[in-house]
Amino acid sequence: MTDKVFDNNQVSVAGEVVSGFEFSHEVFGEGFYSLQIRVGRLSDSFDVIPLMISERLMDVKKDYQGQYIEVLGQFRSYNRHEATRNRLVLSVFAREVNVCEEEDSSVKPNHIYLDGFICKAPVYRKTPLGREIADLLVAVNRPYGKSDYIPCICWGRNARYAENFQVGEHIQLWGRIQSREYQKKLSETEVEKRVAYEVSVSKLECVEERETEVEEPTMV
Repeated sequence: MTDKVFDNNQVSVAGEVVSGFEFSHEVFGEGFYSLQIRVGRLSDSFDVIPLMISERLMDVKKDYQGQYIEVLGQFRSYNRHEATRNRLVLSVFAREVNVCEEEDSSVKPNHIYLDGFICKAPVYRKTPLGREIADLLVAVNRPYGKSDYIPCICWGRNARYAENFQVGEHIQLWGRIQSREYQKKLSETEVEKRVAYEVSVSKLECVEERETEVEEPTMV
């Protein structure tokens, strides 16, 4: 495949490995494993970002916990069937991995660029403190008729701009991947702690207006 295929979905993340490898799946004899890294924010907090890594890129029998790695790839999604429901699962699909001796302060640790289409009406709201937020679901095309469905969140002026997007509109955006813990109510007595992943948008623009049929993913 040419590099042009991946121009519409570009991720660069760097951080400390905080988990071991966990087998995910196999494609044509090539094993893929999940791994988590902790990526610092400008504040004192951090995001824990899941990676999907081929056994051909790293030694999956080795423990890298505590080491610093840099990853280039794509933010991908798939529907995972669990009991009677589907869940939208997101991770960074690694195309290049570099294991570093120490943290490189010159590297931007968390950056994403997406070129895709609005596939669900934006949801605009205000927090109790009056902060403006807009939630987007962006479909980013992959080869062979596949798409990744990426939840994105806009703030302030970007939220007011995104509020008026229509389903099918072509947009480009820049930002970072963030993790967020939340409580999922399973029953009257049972609550489960989960982690959501989304793109926090720092810049976005509408490329053109076009009517595009986009399949809306099934998720909870």
